[in-house]
Amino acid sequence: MFAKLASTMAVRAAPRMFASRAVPVAVATVAGVAGASLLAAPLVQLEGPRTIAGEYKTAGERSFIMIKPDGVSRQLVGKIIDRFESRGYKLVAIKSVVPSEELAREHYADLSSRPFFPALVQYITQGTPVIAMVWEGKDVIRQGRRMVGATNPLEADPGSVRGQYAVSVGRNIIHASDGFDSATKEIGLWFHEKELATYEPITWSQVMADN
Repeated sequence: MFAKLASTMAVRAAPRMFASRAVPVAVATVAGVAGASLLAAPLVQLEGPRTIAGEYKTAGERSFIMIKPDGVSRQLVGKIIDRFESRGYKLVAIKSVVPSEELAREHYADLSSRPFFPALVQYITQGTPVIAMVWEGKDVIRQGRRMVGATNPLEADPGSVRGQYAVSVGRNIIHASDGFDSATKEIGLWFHEKELATYEPITWSQVMADN
């Protein structure tokens, strides 16, 4: 259901401006959650043991998934969303954004010393939007990485996103958080807490049940 809905929302939603480090071209508000500031401080600590990335190793765990400009240009957004939905994961936030250089540099800060870093930043900020998403569910961080595939598409498992749709490291379609700390940082970087929807799909209890 969300695959078609989210894809349509990301393209057709009325633009909403934010005072932030990114230039949003459209915002898809999921389940009635109103947009707020695009940028929140990394490592946002909420009540109790939760962070903005939910609760690690529970059905409330969250991961940041980003479809890069090449994935958007190739019109793969709906197909990628469908993979996560079909697996049983819950889409809690999505928006189409043209990142600023500052946002791109902060997102890829761990790669800043690599020789390809300037070209990476230039590519991500070229003008074609990225689709920033937050997915929730059991083991979503680790499983999301497996579904996305190896960074080098030529080494990615057949059937993974990169294994099916990409052949070049520089155009590998998609980004996924590689751990709970990075998920917390990345979700906090791209979304405000108020942009994350809280709801339960009809099949949620069945999909996430252990017995």
